[in-house]
Amino acid sequence: MYAVVDDRNQQYRVKAGDRIQIHLRSGVAEGDQLTFDKVCLVGGGEGAGKIGTPHVSGASVTAKVVRQLKGPKVVIGKYKRRKNSRRRTGFRAQYTVVQIETING
Repeated sequence: MYAVVDDRNQQYRVKAGDRIQIHLRSGVAEGDQLTFDKVCLVGGGEGAGKIGTPHVSGASVTAKVVRQLKGPKVVIGKYKRRKNSRRRTGFRAQYTVVQIETING
């Protein structure tokens, strides 16, 4: 059984046991439970599956927070020709890794 989950305007296709990286959830610690209520699609079980408009009513996905980490560094360089203007900046995106436990729906 699998589901498509909407988490803050990002959609993820998940099934039980999967580990996914979502954008940083501040205020959660390792071992905490997260519940995703916005489930767009549930399929793969008996029957044809359910497609939401926009979300499947009564469906939810439960996940456990595994860890929080930083992604790879993204370097941004800006250059203007003939102006002696160069600028180099960068950042590292922060993620929360969650493990999907159950799909209800």
